[in-house]
Amino acid sequence: MSFCIITDSASDIPEAIIEEYGLHVIPTPVTIGGTDYFDGETIFPDEFYRIQAEGKEIKTYHISQFMFEEHFRPFAKRGDEVLYICFSTGIAGTFQAASLALEEVREEFPDFKMTIVDSKCASMGFGLVVERLLRMQKNGAPREMLFEAANFFCEHMEHNVTVQELDYLFKGGRLSRTSFLAGSVLDVKPIIIVDENGSLKAVEKVRGWKKAQKRIIDMVGEKGRSLEKQVIGACYGTDRAAFDYVVGQLKERFHVKDVIEGRVGCAIGAHTGPSILGIVYLNEVKEEYEPYLQ
Repeated sequence: MSFCIITDSASDIPEAIIEEYGLHVIPTPVTIGGTDYFDGETIFPDEFYRIQAEGKEIKTYHISQFMFEEHFRPFAKRGDEVLYICFSTGIAGTFQAASLALEEVREEFPDFKMTIVDSKCASMGFGLVVERLLRMQKNGAPREMLFEAANFFCEHMEHNVTVQELDYLFKGGRLSRTSFLAGSVLDVKPIIIVDENGSLKAVEKVRGWKKAQKRIIDMVGEKGRSLEKQVIGACYGTDRAAFDYVVGQLKERFHVKDVIEGRVGCAIGAHTGPSILGIVYLNEVKEEYEPYLQ
């Protein structure tokens, strides 16, 4: 019997981490031109953004109950215990579908131990939670501490996000027509966070793409704690130059311990467009976890 930490592909967790820890990642489905693909399994960011630029119809939907059952059952058969960190309920129905699947699997395997944590995070926000938990587990953290840390990291994870193009937010109903038209004319960029309910929320507007990049960097200094001790995350769609600028500034200004690079996949990218840029980090740290995060 093993204690397994798993997640889904909306975490945008880097392939290197998946390989290092043998992490099980449940792929998020996406429909492109009537054909189903699975994020990180049959479609990857470069191909996805190329297709998106061609203007093909793209629809995302959360992982279904049946899909979850197919992924949970092998763990139950082996007698493993599972901790699943999942995509925010404020954005998708992942948690509910996973919970229903768990009930079904327990009909067959009543002793199956599994805990599903609604991360209330998006993209590398819960990818960073998972990376931290895997690192703690590797360094010998007790099982009880891992459960406690999972909730702590999810509760204290900050997301600073911006996008260059407003078209995708408008098409997805996350931006009014008035804001879309005004923003396009005035070159206004939204500053987006993930709120306490795990929902995307625009909290500020700035003029110009460079100023938007600078603003999400400034917010790290305003909200982050003990940044020099933190491995933080940064993610992007296709704007590598903007990503490199952000990472350079994070290291220069805040002396962060390290930055994990994430590529935003289709679960988020379908709704934000290719220019998405984000930073994720903790607004609080716990000293008792630090020995296990080395």
